[in-house]
Amino acid sequence: MRGIVSGMARLQRTPMQSLTPDEARALYAGGAEVLEIDRPAMARELDFLIPARDGASLPARLVAPEPGDAALPVLLYFHGGGFTVGSVATHDILCRELARLAGCAVVSVDYRLAPQHKFPTASDDAWDSLQWLASHGASIGIDGTRIAIGGDSAGGTLAASCALLARDAGLPIALQLLFYPGCSARQDTASHRRFAHGPIIDAGLIQWFFSHYIRSDADREDWRFAPLLADDLDGVAPAWFGLAECDPLVDEGVDYADRLRAAGVAVDLEIYRGVTHEFIKMGRIVAEARQAHAAAAGALAAALRSA
Repeated sequence: MRGIVSGMARLQRTPMQSLTPDEARALYAGGAEVLEIDRPAMARELDFLIPARDGASLPARLVAPEPGDAALPVLLYFHGGGFTVGSVATHDILCRELARLAGCAVVSVDYRLAPQHKFPTASDDAWDSLQWLASHGASIGIDGTRIAIGGDSAGGTLAASCALLARDAGLPIALQLLFYPGCSARQDTASHRRFAHGPIIDAGLIQWFFSHYIRSDADREDWRFAPLLADDLDGVAPAWFGLAECDPLVDEGVDYADRLRAAGVAVDLEIYRGVTHEFIKMGRIVAEARQAHAAAAGALAAALRSA
């Protein structure tokens, strides 16, 4: 991990927060697979559209390790990127690897990004996607009664908020799979102070993301932005957390896991030592990434089997 950080520093790339959002998306997409494992082959791949509440169509991709002869359980996955960068394409390898290891289908969604689409559009798109999959999954060879939700970073925030919305709507969710999710309204924990200058992400970049995403400071007080603010966590789906030790977000992930446990929710928490934010997309170099893939997939397979 230290070698990766040093190598990135030597490249002297332009800081993302000094770019326009479109430039930042191109920069992120260009480096998204540099440190990834080889792309796993899938028996089934399908690009399709999911309707959103306002008439928009959300691009989505299904990958599965088995052909479509039988309806497979599914993980609905939301990519990270601070609600501003990232896409189905940037997280394609990760989704394929989770599908391969867990033996399930994975559907990933291009929810709409800021600043063109501010809060709560991403949250609404995520929830619309989940409801559509539960109701119409059979049309794409998915078992809509066996669904898990997951994501990394901002995508983890979306998955956590969807778990709460699903609880309220009576929609059963087998598992929420959360890689270093954003959970807090304010970036004021000890880990945010400790890693304010990075590596990988820093306070300036986090603020840049949120400056594009939220409409005003009041949005920070909405639990869809900060799941830690939810009044009641009783009855939410079981959770698996994969956190990075050297990450500004690690403390808020631990705090949310503790809140879930206090509400009687089954929680499995793993903190991967010596790694940073984004480590799960560095499996070519970082062994902990492959360990996290295997642990997450094991939890996912077990949850979907018992759903």
